[in-house]
Amino acid sequence: MGYDDAVEPYKAMHLERIDGPDDLKQLTRADLPLLAQELRARIVEVCARNGGHVAPNLGVVELTIALHRVFSSPDDKIVWDVGHQTYAHKMLTGRNGRFDSLRQQGGIAGFPERGESKHDHFGTAHASTAISAALGMATARDLAGRDERVVAVVGDGALTGGLAYEAINNAGQLKTNFIVVLNDNEFSIAPNVGAMSTYLSMLRAHPLVVHTADLTKRVLRRLPFGQVATKAIRSAETAGRKTVSPLPKASVVFEEMGFTYIGPCNGHDVNFLIDALRACTKVEGPVLLHVLTVKGMGFEPAQGDARTFHGVAAFDPVTGEFAKKSGTTFASTFANEATKMAAHDPRIVAVTAAMPDGTGLKEFAKAYPARFFDVGIAEAHATCFAAGASAAGLRPLVAIYSTFLQRAYDQIVHDVSVQSLPVTFCIDRAGLVGDDGKTHQGAYDIAYLRTLPNVVIMAPSTEDELRMMLRYGHALHDGTTDDGVKHAGPVAIRYPRGSSAKREDRPEPAALEFGKAQVLREGERDGVAIVASGICVEAAIGAASTLAAEGIETTVVNARFIRPLDIGLIKKLARTYRAIVTVEEHSLAGGFGSAVLEALADAGEMIRVVRLGISETFVSHATQAAQRRVSGLDEAGVVKAVREILGVDGKIAAVEMNLDRSLSS
Repeated sequence: MGYDDAVEPYKAMHLERIDGPDDLKQLTRADLPLLAQELRARIVEVCARNGGHVAPNLGVVELTIALHRVFSSPDDKIVWDVGHQTYAHKMLTGRNGRFDSLRQQGGIAGFPERGESKHDHFGTAHASTAISAALGMATARDLAGRDERVVAVVGDGALTGGLAYEAINNAGQLKTNFIVVLNDNEFSIAPNVGAMSTYLSMLRAHPLVVHTADLTKRVLRRLPFGQVATKAIRSAETAGRKTVSPLPKASVVFEEMGFTYIGPCNGHDVNFLIDALRACTKVEGPVLLHVLTVKGMGFEPAQGDARTFHGVAAFDPVTGEFAKKSGTTFASTFANEATKMAAHDPRIVAVTAAMPDGTGLKEFAKAYPARFFDVGIAEAHATCFAAGASAAGLRPLVAIYSTFLQRAYDQIVHDVSVQSLPVTFCIDRAGLVGDDGKTHQGAYDIAYLRTLPNVVIMAPSTEDELRMMLRYGHALHDGTTDDGVKHAGPVAIRYPRGSSAKREDRPEPAALEFGKAQVLREGERDGVAIVASGICVEAAIGAASTLAAEGIETTVVNARFIRPLDIGLIKKLARTYRAIVTVEEHSLAGGFGSAVLEALADAGEMIRVVRLGISETFVSHATQAAQRRVSGLDEAGVVKAVREILGVDGKIAAVEMNLDRSLSS
């Protein structure tokens, strides 16, 4: 079954009349549940074509309506944690007409972006940041003597991240007026883990509570509540005077940290939420409103499988079915190989930060539940946890997306690298990631890792090479590699989203040797050598084939190792060719090409080096293919770079090639 409300996508009665929050305020309260249905229908309709974060957005529709009904954006500030639940917010703030372009090149982003709308008050796409940002805004308001209201909307998954608690701790000290709405749906991406999740489960078991009796009296006296909310709060006054439970250990943590706690309450009763939010505005100091929602609400496939429908590709809007995919990806290859390795070595454990599905480790967890650790949205803890485990004799595989591993940099340096611990970082989605856009590009991991003295960095160009590198990295830590090398410190393997092309014109991967590249194609002396890293090897091979058809023979090198570099080969290239082209899906600043330049400078070699990579920009949402094309990292981009080095125009080269052929015949 599909969408369960009888609202056709193009028959929206209320949504099409809303160009901003002021229009929302003109609707009657009786209109609001129908508006919620229309918003859900629109989300399903567009995401079925474009893909997107379906389940989290469906879960906050009523909450979003209530927020914009009570508060006056852009004067009042609403800060969304993570930001993958802002589709209804975007439609209610004047972007419904452009919503069809969601996550498409040149269209609206899937996350809040300050440059996109005055109603996107803070750009968010990583978790646990909203309370800190909102507290900063509230402090700026206080210092300026203004009176706008500030609200942070935080998922319960974000409370597995330490930054949220740092902000809560600070807010309890500052005692400024601002509101935290805890959107509790029992999920981050997969179901939540940890003690806080258990604690929130206990709170969910109780009716709405206004924790402080004095607050109840003040709020009821000053605010004209709706009848339902008034009755609920009055009935909670006695039960909630001191705690939501008779057990002393269950006292409300948020109260102990300086917040006034209200909740939990039904997050799908829009009119009740309006009353509750209005009550929050009457409270002095920080207040936390605990709202219970259902992830995927209103669309049966998503509601029944919120984990799968967290973030999806295109699907059937009626059945919720996805197009069948064939073949393996880098992520699935990693997971399969990790599981096989674990079967032969009981020291191997897998660690991830709330991404068991995205990293492919769900199957590892099934096979070895006692050796799988999902620590929640806590990348720094995941890294330090792995460091401690490795210090005690385990061999952790830490699987985290490149963009999220940035959050653990201090732990990589201080806790793993300084101590030369045998941790393997499996860095998924390294490079250009597609429609998630600016905040999710894995464009900086080489730069933040290669400066560390004892980190080995590898980049596979195919799934087969990824298998080889996982086993080689594990053997490095034990000194059991075929080349006899032992490395005590961390190993990082960066690999892209998706899968590699199965090119017939590439040689089989050679056995790995420490710090050694593989020459895939020999070109003419005094020509151009293309040295590519990771998935960019595909573009290099394709470019070499195109150029060869024009009579231009180029050398192609699969770098394999980013640190240590194959210095001997690089020096040989410098002495053989007129130029080197480096190709990488990474920031040009501090990346692989920069490492090659540094090596050449240290060796005193003089050669022209053209670096292809991500220039000084944050790459916006589009398909991976489009992002590579715009960044000059596709086959055409590499061909263009070589032609420019040689001073050859593509059309002229084609004419000369045809002339040569006619003369030879």
